[in-house]
Amino acid sequence: MSMKMNKKFCVLKNFRVRSFTLLECIIALFVISGSVLVYEALTASLSTNIRYLSDNYQENWLLFSQQLHTELAGSQLEKVEGNKLYISRDGQQLALGQSKADDFRKTNADGRGYQPMLFGLADSHISRESNIVTIRLTFKNGLKRSFIYAFT
Repeated sequence: MSMKMNKKFCVLKNFRVRSFTLLECIIALFVISGSVLVYEALTASLSTNIRYLSDNYQENWLLFSQQLHTELAGSQLEKVEGNKLYISRDGQQLALGQSKADDFRKTNADGRGYQPMLFGLADSHISRESNIVTIRLTFKNGLKRSFIYAFT
């Protein structure tokens, strides 16, 4: 039996097995750790962008101001009362203002209908000086914006 073992040992001794060297192992570890760091950075960047887009009141404000300007362009100023702006357009009476919720909406003058124009408001104030209407809005994140429109 010992002869067979020696014979097998001799065969294995001549057989060369390729293995990792220390340098190859270190390079593999650097590649793996670098990949993990890149993945972590991309994930952090993606989550920051998603958070920014979901809480981006600035774009909502720009869209709202353009939409409100278009609404007021062809209308007549009726009155400002109860923190609401009342206008008439093509014989139809409309009211614009913040609801009891957190949105600024357009309704009929008697309160029927519901068209939200802007969400995420904490407070709003509508004032009038002759034909100039000022709408001051405060968002939930603390952003403050003013919209001034002069009726002709």
